[in-house]
Amino acid sequence: MSWLPEFTSKNVRINKPVLIEGLPGIGNVGKVTVDFLIDVLKAKKILHFKSNDYPHTVFVNEQNLVELPTIEVYWKQHNNSDILLLAGDVQPLNEHSCYEFCNTVLDVMQQFKAKSVVTLGGIALRHVPKHPQVFCTGTTTDIISYYCQGTQINQKLYGVVGPIIGVSGVLLGLAGQRNIPAVSLLAETYGHPLYLGINGAREIITILNKKLRLNLDMQKLDKRISELDKEFSQRTKEVNALHAQQAFARLRGKIGKDVSYIG
Repeated sequence: MSWLPEFTSKNVRINKPVLIEGLPGIGNVGKVTVDFLIDVLKAKKILHFKSNDYPHTVFVNEQNLVELPTIEVYWKQHNNSDILLLAGDVQPLNEHSCYEFCNTVLDVMQQFKAKSVVTLGGIALRHVPKHPQVFCTGTTTDIISYYCQGTQINQKLYGVVGPIIGVSGVLLGLAGQRNIPAVSLLAETYGHPLYLGINGAREIITILNKKLRLNLDMQKLDKRISELDKEFSQRTKEVNALHAQQAFARLRGKIGKDVSYIG
């Protein structure tokens, strides 16, 4: 097995949890969502995955020290039910590794007799959506109906997006093979590699808050999200402006320095 779950808390009793996956992807919508939930729920880390299939890289942290990438599971007991949050810095390196990782995750979930799996992701747009829609697909009509009922989720995903790539897709499909009900919530976001889909994450959190009865204070969360959104929106504008300047500079280099406007 190339992915080995290593428990960091051995005295935790987990029974019939809901697993929520949010690893890096388009707009990092899933990662932002799960990182928010870990923070506001004060979830406890219970295991991490050891592997030689992590990307060959390290990250520099705020203390200017290097850290290897990690994928971890956090636990929170809420309203007499268990919630597990799958979070991390990266996705598995390739297709084979992705399948092995997802099967390892589901092996652990079956040990806990998991009730369901929720995977999260983004749908890339060419512009920043002011009011991101959330789309839904899943392994059974029952679980799709449960998450869509009483929400603004759009169920008409067919023809809107192509394949769901990475852990968010493979975990969904393999859960279905094991008869674990699974659903994917995908929020619209700007398809720029440096953009954080914070507003899309907010829409997904609202749905999870309602359907899993998390009792989150959405006003406090909205304030934090608004602050982050302003910060990263400004960064995105600066990046876009820089890219436009670089593109124009390359164009001028090709056709002459005196060109200032092309229509």
